[in-house]
Order: sequence, then structure tokens, then C-alpha cells
Amino acid sequence: MWVDSHCHLHICEHETSLAGVIGRAEAAGLLALITLGTDVASSRRAVALAHDLNAVYAGVGVHPNDADTWSDEAAKGIEAMLVDDRVVAVGETGLDFYRDEVPAELQRAAFAAQIEMSKRYNKALVIHTRNSVAEVLDMLGSQGAPERLVFHCWSGDDAALRRALTLGSHISFAGNVSFRSAHDLRAAAGLVPGDRLLVETDSPYLAPEPRRGRANEPAYVVHVGRAVADARDAQTEVIARSTTDNAVSLFGLPAAG
Repeated sequence: MWVDSHCHLHICEHETSLAGVIGRAEAAGLLALITLGTDVASSRRAVALAHDLNAVYAGVGVHPNDADTWSDEAAKGIEAMLVDDRVVAVGETGLDFYRDEVPAELQRAAFAAQIEMSKRYNKALVIHTRNSVAEVLDMLGSQGAPERLVFHCWSGDDAALRRALTLGSHISFAGNVSFRSAHDLRAAAGLVPGDRLLVETDSPYLAPEPRRGRANEPAYVVHVGRAVADARDAQTEVIARSTTDNAVSLFGLPAAG
């Protein structure tokens, strides 16, 4: 059994049949997958998909690249969804300084508000960091980190990893951990404690080897898990079991029968 802890079905459905995506995920042995919104509209779609599709759960939030849409109305829209029992996370949120389309102050305001929502509604916080991990860690440290949080698609250095783990965070690895040049990511995958480790696809982005260059989908989380297992010199079955247990605990998912 596997859990894809981070994907975007609202984007996947524009490229392929969701029925096929879900069927292949089930055939690959997925217990559950978490589909994340990136703004209010896509968050609403994530919630609808979570109600329509077995084993699909939703995260709702505003991505840093969409932080210029954050407003009192947007905040109310996200909060209204957080009472839904198919919503297990706040996010995808965070900071992204790789692109400069959205001013940093708008990103910080949206992220700070969503940190508080995570704490207020006791939902896991799903964090995006791109060229921003140090500032994200600073904000979490000064504002107070939620009890449950995960850094998705980890890309930080060893010092940042230690800080994130000190905050109690889970660390999730995506398809790029399988890339031949990703030596630092594989080293990081070997350092994360077994009870803090997650795997994800970030579908439809970052397809892992041997699917690199194609559209990604949740079934390919198996390839991510194998790459993490190799990095940790562990059996794939051990990584499947531990990352599934961790996701069940972090997101409050039903355990495998």
C-alpha cells in the first residue's frame, strides 16, 4: 500500500481521464491520495473530487504563486471548506521566490494566515518552498508551527532539514529524488527519521524515472518510493509501509483494513 501525499487532480483532469488515473492508482496499490488546491476555485474542485472519488482526500489553500488572489473573501472561502470531513490539510501554501510575479509581502500575508488556519482547524499544513526555505522556517519559528505540518517536494540543505525536523515537520520527497543528478536529495532522504518520511508525485509535474518527461500521475508514487528505498538502503516494502503509516497519522486518514 502507498499514499500519494501530494498531487493536483484538478490539473491532471485537463490532460487525461481521471477515471483512468484513479484506476491506475488503485492497480498500483494506493490506499489514498491527497489532491491539493492552489486557489479558492481549485480548492473547491479538490473537495468535490474528494467526495466523488474513493480514496481521494483534499487539501485547500492558496499557493504562493496565487497569493495575489488572497483577500478576506478568499480566506472565508478556504475556512468554509476546512469544516468538511474530506478536507485533511491546509495548502498548498508557503513562499516561492524563484518566480517574482507575486510580491513577497503578499505571499507572506497569505502564508501567515494559512498557518493560523492550520492551527485553528487542526489540519495538517502543506508547505511549498522554492528559494525560500530559510524564510519559511523563520516564519514558522516566530509565528509558531502547527502541530502537524509537511514540507512537500523537499529541496533544502542539511541545516534546513534539521530545522524542519526540530519543528516537528514531516518531509515529503517527489519524483525528482529519482533523477540521476539528485545526489543531495537522495542524501536527504537517507537522513529523515523513518516516522517523518512521506512520498508524493506532485502530479502532473515531476514524473520520476523511468517516466521522466511524461505527464506524472499518482500511480507513479511507487517509483518515488523505490528511489527513496534505494537512498535509505531499505526494502521498498518497508518504505511503503512506513510512509503509508505516516500519511495516515499526519492527515488523519482511515487505516488500511
